[in-house]
Amino acid sequence: MPTSTTSHSPPASVWKSILHHDLPASLVVFLIAIPLSLGIAAASGAPLIAGLVAAVVGGVVAGAIGGSPLQVSGPAAGLTVVVASLVTQFGWAATAAITCAAGLLQILLGVTRIGRLALSLSPAVVHGMLAGIGVTIAVQQLHVVLGGKAQSSLIANVAELPAQLVTHHGHSVVAGVLTVAIVLAWPRIPKVNVVPAPLVAVVAVTALAAIAMPHVTRVDLPDKPLESLILPKLPDGTPAELLTAVLTVALVASVESLLSAVAVDKLHRGARSNLDRELIGQGAANTVSGLLGGMPVTGVIVRSSTNVAAGARTRASSILHGLWIAAFVLAAGAMLELIPMAALAGVLLVTGLRLVQLAHIRTLRRHDELLVYVVTAVGVAVLGLAEGVLIGLVLALIRVLYRLARATVTSTESGGMWTVRISGALVFLGVASLVRKLRSIPPGAHVRVELTVEHLDHAAYEAIEDWRRGHIARGGSVEVLRSTAKMLDGVREFEASAESIRPMLAKLAAEGQRPEHLFITCADSRIVPTMITTSGPGDQFCVRNIGNLVPPKGSNSSSVDAAIEYAVDVLGVRSIVVCGHSSCGAAAATLAADAPTGSGLQAWLRHFEPSVRHAVGLPDIIDPATGVKLIAADKLSVANVAVQLENLRSFPSVRRAEDEGRLELIGLWFDIGAAAARLVLDREPFLARADGELSKIRSNGTASAIATNPSSQ
Repeated sequence: MPTSTTSHSPPASVWKSILHHDLPASLVVFLIAIPLSLGIAAASGAPLIAGLVAAVVGGVVAGAIGGSPLQVSGPAAGLTVVVASLVTQFGWAATAAITCAAGLLQILLGVTRIGRLALSLSPAVVHGMLAGIGVTIAVQQLHVVLGGKAQSSLIANVAELPAQLVTHHGHSVVAGVLTVAIVLAWPRIPKVNVVPAPLVAVVAVTALAAIAMPHVTRVDLPDKPLESLILPKLPDGTPAELLTAVLTVALVASVESLLSAVAVDKLHRGARSNLDRELIGQGAANTVSGLLGGMPVTGVIVRSSTNVAAGARTRASSILHGLWIAAFVLAAGAMLELIPMAALAGVLLVTGLRLVQLAHIRTLRRHDELLVYVVTAVGVAVLGLAEGVLIGLVLALIRVLYRLARATVTSTESGGMWTVRISGALVFLGVASLVRKLRSIPPGAHVRVELTVEHLDHAAYEAIEDWRRGHIARGGSVEVLRSTAKMLDGVREFEASAESIRPMLAKLAAEGQRPEHLFITCADSRIVPTMITTSGPGDQFCVRNIGNLVPPKGSNSSSVDAAIEYAVDVLGVRSIVVCGHSSCGAAAATLAADAPTGSGLQAWLRHFEPSVRHAVGLPDIIDPATGVKLIAADKLSVANVAVQLENLRSFPSVRRAEDEGRLELIGLWFDIGAAAARLVLDREPFLARADGELSKIRSNGTASAIATNPSSQ
């Protein structure tokens, strides 16, 4: 009887994809990683070979094990200040041991699934931390660009800067300034910016230095790299000092890696990152890097975005880039010793300045979080990373408590009736002022208490109830009212409670709208776009109509056409979301054909006809979360979302923006009863749940997919 053998090797299509996409991308990332890794090592006070070891390990280990397929890991500018401090305090061998311990802690965080809590940090604190690190790196490397030596702190670097500026350093200044100029100017040159600017700058300045700068300080690598590795040893210090060092490296590396992974996910349409697995991969990389005497490893957005832009499709690109670095160092390390140190400093100077992003500042200002950002950045730059982040977190917490305690309590008297209006968030912190206001009402008065609070905790409830009973015992009467459902009353309540958001709305009014998304959904009153997407004022440009329809270009639906073209061409939205929903009356009316003859509704529902034809060609649709087959109207509603996504591409501006990578089309289907959203994919035969999980169509001939390509029907 013949036996069958099962091959575990990747199919030919996978190898073809690696050769056509991942191999070229890995070479691009390899070329940009070399100067960045050397520059970060030099800025951190680490041996230069340690930066290259971290780049190799980050590419191979984190690339193979991590949960973000297209993220590239290695030494990162965000850890420069931390590593420099550890080297000064403990020495390099002990810093390598701390890196190893931090990696083990990261693995533990990933295995216990609490690593994702790092993303719960206030964005203002995280971006402020990166800005503070960026300023520190920029000022530090400015000294090296000018041919001098960086000092140990920001204050010392600033204090020494005037003397550095008036000192003549000859060739080093030329090399550094020329590097900065090329890094800034190269991306502005059309058709050549596919080659990374740092690579062009370092190669050009190195070539110039080889010809005309014989005395410039250059990279100094050991003759035998493997024999010169400084292996880890146990650090000398108190348990508290060592624990603080390990926690700092682990937390900063984790936060930077996870934020980078989330950012990379937005750059491509492939599989989303598994953050817990990514943390395990980063921990494994740091453990191995520390054992080999390398620097700490994190996910790096600069290399990762380059990887995506270069066309990478799988994690093979990251792994290959690490192998190229290892081969280059072992076989051609002498070429690296031609690079001027001032050139590496110039690359790091620009990298540091780019950590201070104006887009983040504008967003945080719009959401009234700029103070936390500035305080964190200044604290990190002046006091140190741990101290600055701690100050930022404390300030963010104080602001949250202040907002929670900021209930508005007013009392007015008219015709013998006292009206007490309580709005905002009423918790125990605001009970004292509430009780004072209530006790100011004369005994025996008739009182109406209007509660329009966002949150009422038990302490506040007890305070109101105790006062109510006491006031009634003294001969008065109390009527407690919740907010009324009437629209005009709701408007008045909003105006009375809008003080907390008025500054943000005033800024939006002054600066104009800059939404990131166009949200097209049904006019159904049960659909609340801001609730589904957890967004706020200024985040979405919204179009609502019966059936969330997008008639193709030229269908004489001027209102929808105008909204789409304005959103894409004028507002420059990054995505268009079409959101259908369960129990859709428009879908049910279309199937029943019961719209009044000659009515506007009947004319509008004719746009549903392509969706009906598409739905007929689909197998049963099973919701993968519940295992329940969708009813006919819901199946039509799902198919309708896919058709509307295709209709969007009939608009030239939409098609052009999507082809250029400036716009993403997203389909959503909201199950009202389950309060759950599903992604509708129109070009691939599979369903993506809103949390990023994918379920392929394989289930006894039924489809777990929400939709398939309508153009194929």
